[in-house]
Amino acid sequence: MKYIVMLCDGMADYPVEELNGKTPMMKAHKPNMDRLVKKSIAGTVKTVPDNMKPGSDIANLAVMGYDPNKCYTGRSPLEAMSIGIDMADYDIAFRCNLVTLSDDEVYENKTMLDYSAQEITTAEAKEIIKTINDNFKDDIIEFYCGISYRHCMIWHEGLNGLSLTPPHDISGRKITEYVPKNNKIFELMKKSYVLLKDHPVNIERKRKGLNPANSIWLWGEGTKPAIPNFKYTFGVNGAVISAVDLIKGIGITAGLDVIDVEGATGNITTNFANKGKAALKALLDGKDYVYIHVEAPDECGHRGEIENKIRAIELIDSDIIEPLTKGLYENGQDYKILIMPDHPTPIITKTHARDPVPFMIYTSNKESKGIDTFDEESVKSTGIYINSGTELAKMFLEQL
Repeated sequence: MKYIVMLCDGMADYPVEELNGKTPMMKAHKPNMDRLVKKSIAGTVKTVPDNMKPGSDIANLAVMGYDPNKCYTGRSPLEAMSIGIDMADYDIAFRCNLVTLSDDEVYENKTMLDYSAQEITTAEAKEIIKTINDNFKDDIIEFYCGISYRHCMIWHEGLNGLSLTPPHDISGRKITEYVPKNNKIFELMKKSYVLLKDHPVNIERKRKGLNPANSIWLWGEGTKPAIPNFKYTFGVNGAVISAVDLIKGIGITAGLDVIDVEGATGNITTNFANKGKAALKALLDGKDYVYIHVEAPDECGHRGEIENKIRAIELIDSDIIEPLTKGLYENGQDYKILIMPDHPTPIITKTHARDPVPFMIYTSNKESKGIDTFDEESVKSTGIYINSGTELAKMFLEQL
């Protein structure tokens, strides 16, 4: 049996007025999801524990079968693993976003215009992070370049538990209430604006009409991760396919192979088809389990892009699910596929929510009585509710 998780990050949503009260999932043309759900177990699942924030780190750990309350040490350490940072036990890792702030004179009065500096390219970001590191690196602080706007800072023997705010949670808001209370972190962010506002990369971006990456934003701190080995825990060997360092980092820490896919970007421009091809190849080459993560619906939710979110769902359906399931069938492989989001990222709020999310599990050699369509409302009709992502993962992997 082959096991596939199709994780559609942030796909779940609330009814949208512009869609006549429908959600993007309801509006999207997704014949393959709807075909499979007719013979699937479907319902809702709570992926985020009540005592934790609804982040992709928490929710993806749970969907992969790990109890976040037992193994979560922070978001940035997982990304640090993907970047290749060798963290010491006493290091604290921080996510370092490149963001666009308004040009108000006083830093605290600025507005979070864009949490990703308009999806700045990795090549541009590399120059900016080099400038940041050249100016701020010392015996205890060091910066590392990641992908696009997502980077990392290490604070040797630093402070943890600072309750820092993710920048995507405050899009369009003044940052006054959300600036760090810790002076060192705040000063780094404040000084970065002075350093970056006239950086050559930003001068060129503004000339092109693009948002400048005029400040760093530090958040998601944590210590070196401690996630049990996936094969030892669940008895299957597997791989992770994702464009983002967070999911790659979870995979690396869990001992899963990380498959890099050409054209994977983490947004609506990602190469959906290549992700499907890579997953099929991994399964036919001997992997038992593949975790396919697509960030695009989440990014579209954060940006309030209704049509792009619908399009992302449709591309997952047509370019990943259809060729993958067809390829497994043609090669005589029995498989189970779990399709779900990790959390909602509603268009109306542009940030994560902790509501239970829809899921479906299709087993190729075993038919279940399913439902007609796969969306947030239809799955409620089954009456199936799973209390945690960890429990759902164990059920999917036949560990219960």
